[in-house]
Amino acid sequence: MSKARIELPPKLIPVFSGQARYRGAHGGRGSAKTRSFALMTAVRAYMFAEAGVSGVILSGREYMNSLEESSMEEIKQAIRSTPWLDAYFDIGEKFIRTKNRRVSYVFCGLRHNLDSIKSKARILIAWIDEAENVSEVAWQKLAPTVREAGSEIWVTWNPEKDGSPTDKRYRKTPPPGSKIVELNYTDNPWFPAVLEEERLSDRERLDDQTYAWIWDGAYRENSEAQILSGKYRVAEFDLPEFDGPYFGIDWGFSQDPTAGVRLAIQDQRLYVEYEAGKVGLENDDIAKFMIDRLPGIEQHTVRADSARPETISHVKSTGGGIRPAIPRIEGVEKWKGSVEDGIAHLRSYKEIIIHPRCTKFLHEARTYSYKVDRLTGDVLADIVDKNNHYIDATRYALGPLIKQRNAAMGLMIPKRLLQGR
Repeated sequence: MSKARIELPPKLIPVFSGQARYRGAHGGRGSAKTRSFALMTAVRAYMFAEAGVSGVILSGREYMNSLEESSMEEIKQAIRSTPWLDAYFDIGEKFIRTKNRRVSYVFCGLRHNLDSIKSKARILIAWIDEAENVSEVAWQKLAPTVREAGSEIWVTWNPEKDGSPTDKRYRKTPPPGSKIVELNYTDNPWFPAVLEEERLSDRERLDDQTYAWIWDGAYRENSEAQILSGKYRVAEFDLPEFDGPYFGIDWGFSQDPTAGVRLAIQDQRLYVEYEAGKVGLENDDIAKFMIDRLPGIEQHTVRADSARPETISHVKSTGGGIRPAIPRIEGVEKWKGSVEDGIAHLRSYKEIIIHPRCTKFLHEARTYSYKVDRLTGDVLADIVDKNNHYIDATRYALGPLIKQRNAAMGLMIPKRLLQGR
């Protein structure tokens, strides 16, 4: 049996391996997800035809008024880029089919052509690209239409709304038999230089939320709910002079990472220089893990969550010389409202500058949010207790500064009240 080589982003190899009813990928621009799925529809069409199976590959989008709005051109380019596939298919201006005519492509808009989809005989694979805006009704009608034994539904999309029908169905609670991954430009081994230039330009000129949506596969969140909205940006930096460094650690649990940060302050700007984090980090390994990733942590004062004094004691000790230690680690002081005071302190900086290597802190900066009323969409005062491990470590690191600022504000209030009487 002859073998053919297909190149895919490594992250997609498990998606297309083995049996699955649903396969998919979501993420930002430049990830190669559309081209990869287009290529794999052709590979599967080849496999079906060679096995004597007849049917159609349905390529759909929510809206499609003409073939120019379909994925036809992507599929043509994918086939033509692979010589053995190019030799196997007939490609015309308005059709793609195997030369033995067992398998052909059908292109369809789901919004206006759902009823006609039902009449398409033997749908082997339904690939829905740009699926973010597909309605729940469309999904409900499509799924039972793809009913041949061994048939599959493939989904690719750039997320936009947290809770969209596609998001709920295939990302939040994927159905049984799903192989779906997040795929971004960082997962594309062939990410082109021209897009890298565009990405770097966008990082400089766009607000981070827009950048994250375009390139990192993030939602277009309600920016009013984001606690650090408008306060941070991503940039490389080298600080010859600064206040600090300041170190903080938030202890993890079974599902949460033990998270550490190294910070610096210059010209009323907070710089996030390094981060370190891992889920399931054993107490014996914490000190070495942090020392290897947060330069200088063993030489400076480190403030950690005071809720775990036994962990602080363990990390401070060398265990009789058998492990590294962080000798100047101490529990941070907490008080009623310390979380809110910490947030106010972070927002008091001119800006928070995050080094590109601090990807987990950046994720939290984008997602740490206030609660939103389910019915009205109003932003509430309560804080959502998630996406905050590295931010909590930052609050701990800056604990004395937060307390000083709080005390200064406390001195100012009575004076103003007295002046108003």
